[in-house]
Amino acid sequence: MIVGNASNSGVYERLVSETMSSLQTQQLNGKIALVTGASSGIGAASAVALAAAGAHVLIHYNTQADEAQKVLEQVRAAGSDGEIVQADLVSWEGTQVLCRYAEGRKIDILVNNAGSLVQRTRVLEFTHELWEKVMMLNLTSAFFLSQAVLRGMSERKSGVIINMSSVAARFGGGLGALAYSSAKAAVSTMTKGLTKEFAPQGVRVNCISPGTVDTGYHRSFSTQEGLDGVRAATPIGRLGTAEEIADLVVFLSSDQATFIHGQVIEINGGFFMA
Repeated sequence: MIVGNASNSGVYERLVSETMSSLQTQQLNGKIALVTGASSGIGAASAVALAAAGAHVLIHYNTQADEAQKVLEQVRAAGSDGEIVQADLVSWEGTQVLCRYAEGRKIDILVNNAGSLVQRTRVLEFTHELWEKVMMLNLTSAFFLSQAVLRGMSERKSGVIINMSSVAARFGGGLGALAYSSAKAAVSTMTKGLTKEFAPQGVRVNCISPGTVDTGYHRSFSTQEGLDGVRAATPIGRLGTAEEIADLVVFLSSDQATFIHGQVIEINGGFFMA
């Protein structure tokens, strides 16, 4: 028996390493993955990680065309291929564009990653227009894009949807992030509702709830003092990385996660423990 035999421990480690390497490079071969908000941050890392696992990746972006092109180059360097698609998910018109695009493709994996608090705003300063923008980007577009791919997934009795929530959904977020945290809480709930309806049809829907991740998003919307405070409050003593979230995206997309349905998975270094 290899396990527990010190003389064969090197063999065991090699077998595990080879097995994991094989899974990373073969497990998603032939799959088509659509990742929204994939020109930077978690979306970009997820696109590259899915490509490394063998998926053909559709890279959605809104304004960062050059960055999206760089992600496509990284996808190809990872041994796969992909395409770039532009749509403004802050608007209903842009959301419809991406939904029509998705309906025309055999999407096996949808990662609803696009999101932002748009601008940090106190409650009494919120306008109807800003509220609608935050909800459209973080919640409404994710729902209708899910609807667009679920038609085909349910017919094929196969598919994976991964929604991106936030630890802010668990405690309300920081000052000025109420609309964002509310939308992300709704995303978590939406995940459970979709699971009840579509798990019997062979579709897995799960949700990832990241803590504070060291990306341009938090460098734009958070102060250094605030980020230092999060580090101090996090047992692991640091912020997360986009690659760590992307690893979970790949796992939930794979056959290793076939019995995981309707879950909101917290990944935050211990910052929040339910």
